[in-house]
Amino acid sequence: MITTVLVANRGEIARRVFATCRRLGLRTVAVYTDPDAEAPHVGEADARVRLDGTRGYLDPAQLIAAAHAAGADAVHPGYGFLSENADFAAAVQNAGLTWIGPPVPAVAAMGSKIEAKKIMAAAGVPVLDELDPQAVTADMLPVLIKASAGGGGRGMRVVREIADLPGQVEAARREAQSAVGDPTVFCERYLASGHHIEVQVMADTHGSVWAVGERECSIQRRHQKIIEEAPSPLVERTPGMRGKLFEAARLAASAIGYTGAGTVEFMADDEGSFFFLEMNTRLQVEHPVTEMITGQDLVEWQLRVAMGEPLPCRQDELTITGHSFEARIYAEDPEQDFLPATGLLTRFALDLEGAGLGADQVRLDGGVESGDTVSMHYDPMLAKLIVHGVDRDAALATLNRALASLDVQGVVTNRAFLQRLANHPGFKNVELDTRFIERNEATLFAPRQFSTEDYASAALIGLHQLAQECESDSPWGRHDGFRLNAPHTIRIALCDPASAQAADNDSAVVVVEGKRATLDTQWQLTIGNSTLTASLQPLEGDAVAVTLNGHRRRLQAYKDGHVVVMAEPSGETRLFWRRIDAIDHGHHETESTLTAPMNGTVVALLVEPGAQVEKGMPLMVMEAMKMEHTMTAPADGSVETFHFQAGDTVSQGAVLLDFAPSE
Repeated sequence: MITTVLVANRGEIARRVFATCRRLGLRTVAVYTDPDAEAPHVGEADARVRLDGTRGYLDPAQLIAAAHAAGADAVHPGYGFLSENADFAAAVQNAGLTWIGPPVPAVAAMGSKIEAKKIMAAAGVPVLDELDPQAVTADMLPVLIKASAGGGGRGMRVVREIADLPGQVEAARREAQSAVGDPTVFCERYLASGHHIEVQVMADTHGSVWAVGERECSIQRRHQKIIEEAPSPLVERTPGMRGKLFEAARLAASAIGYTGAGTVEFMADDEGSFFFLEMNTRLQVEHPVTEMITGQDLVEWQLRVAMGEPLPCRQDELTITGHSFEARIYAEDPEQDFLPATGLLTRFALDLEGAGLGADQVRLDGGVESGDTVSMHYDPMLAKLIVHGVDRDAALATLNRALASLDVQGVVTNRAFLQRLANHPGFKNVELDTRFIERNEATLFAPRQFSTEDYASAALIGLHQLAQECESDSPWGRHDGFRLNAPHTIRIALCDPASAQAADNDSAVVVVEGKRATLDTQWQLTIGNSTLTASLQPLEGDAVAVTLNGHRRRLQAYKDGHVVVMAEPSGETRLFWRRIDAIDHGHHETESTLTAPMNGTVVALLVEPGAQVEKGMPLMVMEAMKMEHTMTAPADGSVETFHFQAGDTVSQGAVLLDFAPSE
């Protein structure tokens, strides 16, 4: 019998496990490092124990000591960190604690992707052969470098040129070591496109093995999933594929004597042929989509299996209802090659009521709340937005509405990019494969085309802000002619934020002239040859109702400096705005300097000071949130001095080196 559960993890997954534990009447214990001292998962637990060092989540001795200190009798590993570490699982059991996970031999068997493939091939599961990185030749390219341990795309590299192989192997080893503590990597033939399909399995100690359902996880960037859905459209349209997939997954689980929750991952082609990728001996990040369509609480069944209980029904009694999507909210900037972002999360809220959505339709599994600081030390995923609908179209419509109702401020996120993905015609038409983002890069990252309604809405929000400042008796309000209860005209200049700081950007600027007799009357907004009657009504949180010529739009809207951010189900709009007399027509000089694009740690210096380099040549490597980022030469020239050494912590914006461009 389990009474107290310590979750050897952090953030969203810790909170997810705690929620089920509370419902079952189990006491909970959180562990935390100093950067996480004020994290939500810490405050929600019945007891909490501090870990030494930022890498304390990877220290088995500390975690087991914490369990004993807090009176826990069971350990749930979550995902990532030590969740698939057989030595940790064994240590937990040797310490007299219940391991809420599969048997140690099963974890060990799947802990190495190299050995896992051998086991699966022997069990009759189709596999791709692994390649020794030292044995790869030019005629084998392209190849995919993969970390043998762990998951989440850590350490993955695609190599297309043989000269790049050694450097990419070393980078993959460093990233794998940082993420999971094991630098072992291998190669396999790289398949440029296909479907990433995974099957959720659940097995008990009484011989029952469920294939609970499959998930389509093909929408990825850097081999990490962004949007998942269940059931898989490919499986749905391919006769007989689900049965074959489920049988292969059950074979895989049975071959290693598996118990508890796990996931068998496959790569499939458009015709439904598939082969084994790996088995994750843990709960997956995307497990909620399976829960949404089956009505099963997978964490509950992890706990019940760990306590020796049998699964409650036969495989054929499991049912699937409707369709579900999960969108991962990351602190990262898609416009800057998805660089991770850090800082103070000033607002993080989901307005379901305002969006007309119910708790049965939308679930937000988050690791953060308003006021939290996003650290550089851990994964940049903030939350998972999960939705359900009667079919795929309904679920997708709900996803778009839910993304629009998510109010995130203070830290750059991928919310707008997720909206572009979810609204993309190819995504709507189920044209899915692992190269979807790459194939559609031109449209996904195309410059935004703004409508008259976009300009009018942004100007109206800017005018409302000016009125608020005037009411608060700001100096701006007192000196610029803006007066309460008096006729006035105000001109707002708007442009794409990307062109706001460019020299000679007058052609990109749209001017909106707003006229209103008094505060109680509507605005008359003139944009070019068009005039619109406009009004704005503040709603709950940061939502507003904008009415243009009688047509009402509900938006999530806020100011980020001089940028108006507006979100609705069709996507996000950002427009730079200022009073017309505040436009800066000055010219800006660009310096050939190299600054840190994010908070992080210097991993390696790749050239010697004084060495001549060409534009684009790698100079140094930084790491943030378990991901490496290579800094390159801004021009032909030489590095005079590095300001940091390997191991140093660097703040965003810090000058990394002195660079002398060639004459």
